[in-house]
Amino acid sequence: MRTVDPVKQAAKRRRILEAAASCFAEMRFQGTRTADICKRAGMSPGNLFHYFPSKHAIIVALIESEGVQTAAYLERLVAEEDAIGALFTLIDAVVEPAADPEYAGLALDTAAAAQRDEGIAAVVARNDRRLRAGIADLLRRAAAAGRIDAGPAADGAATRIAARIDGIFARPATDPNFAPREQAPMLRLLLTRFPRVEQP
Repeated sequence: MRTVDPVKQAAKRRRILEAAASCFAEMRFQGTRTADICKRAGMSPGNLFHYFPSKHAIIVALIESEGVQTAAYLERLVAEEDAIGALFTLIDAVVEPAADPEYAGLALDTAAAAQRDEGIAAVVARNDRRLRAGIADLLRRAAAAGRIDAGPAADGAATRIAARIDGIFARPATDPNFAPREQAPMLRLLLTRFPRVEQP
């Protein structure tokens, strides 16, 4: 009986996801065929379907993988002693891929796919909750250290920051002169200026 090597299996899954991400960035979700992913990954359709039963399953797995990576990154940031420094690091980390046309295009394509598909929408929403929860944790820690004045408004502030991040990804689609990296200083300034909102 042939034994299953989990390390090799994980490596093949990563290869498929990396190939799919490259195809999606180049041809978008709708324009990419499973055959394109197979060719980019250097494997047969039978091999690919052993790991993912459909293109839809690949899309969902790719979005889930990004969410897991984001959650792990946020956990590391939340553990840092300097919460406001960690917030600034986060801003730089999200602005950088927004400046990459392929990555930004893929992010917009993901948002559009979420409008059409409940399964994708659920994963995108979970990823968004993770991001906002991580930002809120950092805001609360920075407020506790007296660095900002977010206080009990941290959750709402995190949502506003996430909305601005979304805008940085979306804006280049309508304004070719928009430079995402140039938005980082303004986002850092906003982080330090959230007013305290008392709970009723």
